[in-house]
Amino acid sequence: MKRPVRTCFTLALSLAVAGGLSACGSGDDDSSAAKSGGTLTVLFNDDFAHLDPQRNYVMFAMDFGTRLLYRTLTTYAAKPDQEGTKVVPDLATDTGTTSDKGKTWTFHLKPGLKFEDGSPITSAEVKYGVERSFAPDLPEGPGYARTMLEGGDKYKGPYKDKDGLASIETPDPQTIVFHLKEPSMDWPLITTLPTFAPVPKAKDTGVNFDKRPFSSGPYKVESYDRGKKLALVRNTYWQKSSDGVRQANPDKIVVEEGIAQPTIDQRLIADQGNDQRAITLYSVASPSMPRILTRPDVKKRFVSATSLCTRFLGMNTSKPPFNDPKVREAMQYAIDKEAYRTAHGGSGVGELAGSYLPPAMTGGQPQDVYKAPPNGDPAKAKQMLAAAGKSAGFSIKLTTTSSEQGKAEAEAVQQGLARVGVKVEINAVSKSVYYDTIGDIKKEDELVFYGWCADYPSASSFIPPIFDGNNITPKGNTVVHQLNDKGMNEKIAAAMKANDPAQWQAVDRDLMGLSPMIPLIHDKLPLLHGSKVTGTFGHPIWEGEFDFATIGVK
Repeated sequence: MKRPVRTCFTLALSLAVAGGLSACGSGDDDSSAAKSGGTLTVLFNDDFAHLDPQRNYVMFAMDFGTRLLYRTLTTYAAKPDQEGTKVVPDLATDTGTTSDKGKTWTFHLKPGLKFEDGSPITSAEVKYGVERSFAPDLPEGPGYARTMLEGGDKYKGPYKDKDGLASIETPDPQTIVFHLKEPSMDWPLITTLPTFAPVPKAKDTGVNFDKRPFSSGPYKVESYDRGKKLALVRNTYWQKSSDGVRQANPDKIVVEEGIAQPTIDQRLIADQGNDQRAITLYSVASPSMPRILTRPDVKKRFVSATSLCTRFLGMNTSKPPFNDPKVREAMQYAIDKEAYRTAHGGSGVGELAGSYLPPAMTGGQPQDVYKAPPNGDPAKAKQMLAAAGKSAGFSIKLTTTSSEQGKAEAEAVQQGLARVGVKVEINAVSKSVYYDTIGDIKKEDELVFYGWCADYPSASSFIPPIFDGNNITPKGNTVVHQLNDKGMNEKIAAAMKANDPAQWQAVDRDLMGLSPMIPLIHDKLPLLHGSKVTGTFGHPIWEGEFDFATIGVK
């Protein structure tokens, strides 16, 4: 995957999203069963890269941070499936208003909002928080404010420019106004990002803010030994009456860090002692899946929700034979997607894909353009290859990672394509250089594994970065198929302006007709929790992560 847990850049977003995400083994997703009190243990194989809101741009960390430690102007409903894609007010009284078709946006803060020390949250702290995201010392976060606000290309953040960014106005403590370079009706989605969490200037410790972010949410940091343990306790100044999203059920949340994922899985499968009130923060390891799915008592504690990510097999259209669209279409039938999914971890980690867009962007129902069987249709593929003058087959290279899973996935593709006379040579490279390798347009092999995750449930955050030929670059290229079709580029540009989900679905189908990539699976995130954890479901926005807004313990 391209940035598998980091969100990818978005060009414009749609408020009119109709999404529906499937989940299997949803466990105890009745949030009404959650009780207030107790300690939730979160088991993690690493440490958070960033908890500083303006530097937080990793899916599970954004879920953790925005649900527990800080609030934003808007947020997403604490609901599974389609309901979870709806934007709702958070610090603001509504999802923003505009009087000029999206060029100027005004938000009014709810009364009585407070930080963890009881000081008031005002528009000045929200403005300062956004301005921090411009600081060269804090470059890791989402870049929407920098690219969309007037003057954002010249502003260097509050540490160097004491006058502040003029395109963010605070006419009074309860009001904040944003002036954009270009009109965008998608700004209310962008203000869900942790970029828009308030930060008091007096509490800002710059790069050290990661160690002790100052809370505007229901919990605050009690202690943080990076790489080992993070403990959160209640922020007594947070008021549930001002927050229509977060239930803040546990009294305490403890993150145990640096534990190998197979160990985490085994502890949760065993379900003993404090682990009964524990969850895994990130994905169950593939080898653990059989032990989970074959035991009914464990399977009922398994959650796997479809995310905003799709994995592909990219065909390099700048090289023969994939410069021929007829050959590319034949490959849609030649591939064995079920074998790939098995190598990737099985049905619990992915839903077979029949088009590029995840289901949340196609009205809740996945599109299946070619309707090829899960194991492919070799006979039809051979017929189509013969019609394209390739009855004798051909030889190509496939780039994958040198990991065991990467090799297994490549072998699944290799064996599937061998059925139609396509000989695949596997080129396994280190994970550390994988994207550099496939992003070099002159050195890219004929086939590459690829993937993309959207920031939001909108096709405008998904299709343009990886399908618009105008975005092809010599190195670091995200359009790995290298197709630069003028007509398709124009259709993508028109869909961007229309901001209409139905039009994006049509673009998705048209792209499948050109077949620059083979869609393999829409990702699911396999998670496991203890038997005394309640309110669990995979949230559609954060790659299917548990929603910390509703989770609790018995």
